This record gives sequence, C-alpha cells and structure tokens, in this order.
Amino acid sequence: MTSIQKNTFSSLIQFFGLSSAFLAIVFVINNFIIFNFGAAGFLHTLNLGSFSGVKIPKTGFSDQAVIFGVIQTLIIFGTIGYSAYRAFSASNLRNDADILGWISAYIIRVAFWAVLIVGLTDAILSFLRVEGFHKVLFGDGAGAAIALPSARGLYIHVPLMIVSALIALRDKSVSLVWLTLLVVIAEFLIVIARFIYGYEQTFMGDLVRFWYAALFLFASAYTLKEDGHVRVDVFYAGLRRKTKSVLNIIGIIFFGLPLCWLILARGMWGKSSLINSPMLNFETSMSGFGMYVKYLMAAFLIIFALSMIFQFTAYLMNSMADIEEKVIDEEVNT
Repeated sequence: MTSIQKNTFSSLIQFFGLSSAFLAIVFVINNFIIFNFGAAGFLHTLNLGSFSGVKIPKTGFSDQAVIFGVIQTLIIFGTIGYSAYRAFSASNLRNDADILGWISAYIIRVAFWAVLIVGLTDAILSFLRVEGFHKVLFGDGAGAAIALPSARGLYIHVPLMIVSALIALRDKSVSLVWLTLLVVIAEFLIVIARFIYGYEQTFMGDLVRFWYAALFLFASAYTLKEDGHVRVDVFYAGLRRKTKSVLNIIGIIFFGLPLCWLILARGMWGKSSLINSPMLNFETSMSGFGMYVKYLMAAFLIIFALSMIFQFTAYLMNSMADIEEKVIDEEVNT
C-alpha cells in the first residue's frame, strides 16, 4: 500500500466515522423538531414543489414547517460537508478520536447527573403525592400540576436536565460507580421498609429500575472506552497490533455502528415508534402512584446509541491511526 493510497483510505474511514457520529446528533435533534414543531423534515423537503401560498398542495405542510425543513436540510448537508473537510484536511486521527471520546463521555456524564437528580426529585414528589402532602406543601394548583405527567416532565424534569448538563461541564469524571452504589442503597432501603416497617410503595421499586436501567445502558460506552468489554480472546489476543486494528475497524463498520443506527432509526422514525411514543406522551407506569420517569427510560436508548456511536467512532479513529503508524514503521524499517 503506497502512502497516497493509505492516506486516502484513512480519510475515507475518517469521513465515514465523523459523518456517522455528527449525523446521529442531527437525526435526534431533527426528530425532536419534526414531532414537536411539525417541521417538514429532510425527506419531505426534498420533495417540495413550490413555496407559494399558505399550504403546499403536494405535501400539506405550512410555510413555517417548510422553513424548518429547509433549515434541517441545510444542517444535514453542512454536517456532511464539515465531516468531509475534517477528514480530507490535515486533521489528526488521534485528535479527532480524543474529541469524539470526550463527547461520548460528556453525554454519559449528563445522563448520570440527570438520572441521579431527576430520580431523587421524582421519588420525593411521588412520595408526597402518595401520602397526600403535595397539595399541603405546594397548594391546590401546583399540587394538581405535579400529578400531571406532562407538567412534571416539562417544568421539573427538563430544568433538572439542564442543570445536569451544566454540572457535567465541570465534573470531568464518569461517576457510574456511584450509580451502582445508589442502586444497592435503594434496594436495601426497600428491604428495610418492607420487612421492618411494613411500608412499600410503587415509586420505591421504580427508582431502583430507573437507576439500574441507566447503569446498564450508560456504562456500555464507558466500558468500551476502557476496553473492558468481554471478548473471545482465543485468537485475538495473539494477533499483531495491525491485525487487531483491522478486525476492530471491520467490526465497528459492519456491526457496531449499524446496530446503533438501527436503534435510532427503528425507535424514532415515526410518531408511534418505540422511543418516540413514550417520550411525546410523557408515558408513565400504570401501577398506581409510581414515578413519572417511564418516558425517560425510553430515552435511555437514545443515550446508549449516541454514546456508543461516538465511542465506536473514536475507537475506529484510533484503530486507523494504529494501522498508519504500523505501516510507517514498516516503511522506515525497510
């Protein structure tokens, strides 16, 4: 393999990885705009005929929806263009891998703080509602609003998520080990409350499931970053560094990234899809006075897919850099 061929191939791999990662973020944002603001979306925008009139006869979208659709389309093409610019310019594979790894870690940090703060807050509100204290503390109006899933989601959960995003900017560590401890403590308190005090409510089990689901899904990208996933090392462990990198690239391109994109596409393609439907309706558990976080547990799949896409892409860049360095070393030695 010559130097030109090697650089061109690595640039193509870099372009594929960057565009996949950045378009995943754009896909999630566009999905939110489409189903919350009625935007036309990328595919419908490409089929639009004329912008005259209040409605476009061909699609039935309003002018505002068309404007949103045009903006979405420009963002998509801009994302692809930026990915191509970085891939075919002098950008370093290791540097891009570090950036993508940081983004993946930041997504996990935000998600950790969100499930921690939202979980505790929602559990307290559910306890107050079960015992009838919510109207005493907050009044009839606010107390009634707390009992509405949409009100609790918009006015309590969303602000707490924004606070979590700010905390994650300052906290550079991925604190999933603390989430493990919290799951154990929450389960221990359930046992104490049930068998000693005879007190048991639905929200107590909901909190454990909420944190456990977060731990299971959020830790995947972090474990991949630390190379802690269990793999069959019968043959892999004895292979050369270059061969390992080639196998990693093949696995990421043909298995890792497609799996994550399948989760996003199947879960968010339509309004009634697996992820969209619970989130748009602020779906809650049907088991009595439980927590109002079921819709957030559907969103865990988005966090899982996004964090894994960025971490897979970072892994892809590092593997490609390993191959380049190995090839250069071989050329120097010969």
